[in-house]
Amino acid sequence: MTTLRQLRFLVALSDTLNFSRAAERCHVTQPTLSAGLKELEDQLGVPLAERSKRSVMLTPVGAEVVRRARVVLNDVADIEALAHAQAGTLQGDLRLGAIPTVGPFLVPRALGLLRKAWPDQRLFLREELTDSLLAGLAEGRLDLVVLALPHAVGSIETELLFEDGYQLATSIGHALAGSAEVTGAKLAESSILLLEKGHCLQRHALEAYAEMGAPPGDAFSATSLPTLISMVEEGLGITLLPQLAVDAGIARGHSIILTPLPGACPRRVVLGWRATSPHARRFREIAGIFRQARASLRATM
Repeated sequence: MTTLRQLRFLVALSDTLNFSRAAERCHVTQPTLSAGLKELEDQLGVPLAERSKRSVMLTPVGAEVVRRARVVLNDVADIEALAHAQAGTLQGDLRLGAIPTVGPFLVPRALGLLRKAWPDQRLFLREELTDSLLAGLAEGRLDLVVLALPHAVGSIETELLFEDGYQLATSIGHALAGSAEVTGAKLAESSILLLEKGHCLQRHALEAYAEMGAPPGDAFSATSLPTLISMVEEGLGITLLPQLAVDAGIARGHSIILTPLPGACPRRVVLGWRATSPHARRFREIAGIFRQARASLRATM
C-alpha cells in the first residue's frame, strides 16, 4: 500500500534530484529514503527514477506520480490545518511568497506588526515571480502569496491590500521631467526601460496608459528596479516606478526626477491563499496588517 511517507520521499527527490539532499529534507537517512522509494516502485510496478553515479532523473511516469503526489500531500496538509484551526491554533511555519516589486518594500514593514500579533508564529519569505508563486501555492510549498493584479490567478482566494500607482522616473533635464501633462502617447515616444519578461510589472507598466503600446523588440530590460533606476540616471531612458517602491525610498540618493502620474491605471496588490485553506480568517487579519504597513510608508515619506 502506498504511504504518505513514500510520496514525501518521491517529491523531495523530484525537488532536489539528489538522494542525499532529499533524505536531509525528509529528516531520514539516505538508505531509509532509498528503501522507501524502492518499495514504492515495487508496489506500483514501474520505475519512477533513473539513477546513475552522477545524476538522478525522473521517468515520465515518475514525473506524473510526483504531480499527483503534490496534490495528495497538499490536501492532507489542509486536513491537518483544518484540525488545528478547529482547535484554535495555527501551528508550524507560515510560508509567504511575494513578487520582487512588492516584497522588499512591504514585508519588512509588516514583520514587527506580525510578530506582535502572533509572537510564536515563524514567518519565512520567498521572493519569486508571479507564476512561480501561484505554482508554489497550488503545490503547498507556500501558504500565502503577495502579488499584483491583473493576472490570471485561477481559483485562489484574494483580498485587496492596496492600489499601487506609478511615478515617472527621468534623468535631470529630460523633456518629461516634472511635466504636469504626461500622457501615454508622450511616453510611447520615449525610450522606456522595463523589467525583463516574467515580471508582471512589465505588463502592468505598459497597461498604465492605454495608448502606450509595446516597446520595440530591442528595448532594454532589467532584472530589478534598482538597475532600472541606474539606467535612467545615466540618461539611457525613462521608466515607471511603483508608488510603493518610491514611498519606501528606492530612488533616494539617485540623481533622477520623479513625476507623479495621477492618470495612470494602478496595479492592484493582493494577498492570496488556497480556497481550501481553513485559515482564511487569520489570513484576512494578516491582510489588515499589510494594509497598516503600507499606510505607515505613506506617513513617513
